Amino acid sequence: MNWGTKIVLGMLTFMMFIVCMVVYMFHVHGRDALIEENYYEKGINYNAEYDAKQNVLNDHAKPKITVTKTQIIIQIKDPAAYELVLMRPANSDDDVKLKGSTSGTSNLILVDKTKMPRGMWFLNLSWRSSGKDYLFKNNITL
Repeated sequence: MNWGTKIVLGMLTFMMFIVCMVVYMFHVHGRDALIEENYYEKGINYNAEYDAKQNVLNDHAKPKITVTKTQIIIQIKDPAAYELVLMRPANSDDDVKLKGSTSGTSNLILVDKTKMPRGMWFLNLSWRSSGKDYLFKNNITL
């Protein structure tokens, strides 16, 4: 093989590498957990989010979070309708979204964690109780 053939093969190998990287990046782009779909709307509605966070502080309504072997137990102060989002930074396919109302007299939210991968999770809990909106964000490790 002469030097001209080696240069052409080297260029073809490099071009194939670049094409494979582009295909891979487009494949990963849809599963990126760092970008939210509606981040413009969230920016516009930031005042409502700030007020909900302040309601948690002002009313001393910070939820109590307990992680056991099989479930996540969240206890809030008063009965409420809630929306819970557990986001995994490593892969957005693992995200868990739950809606409902608290159960029992202890106002519990129970989440089954047996099928959830171990690691760090972003917990985003919003609820409405007594005519007020509340928002609590925290990181938990399973």
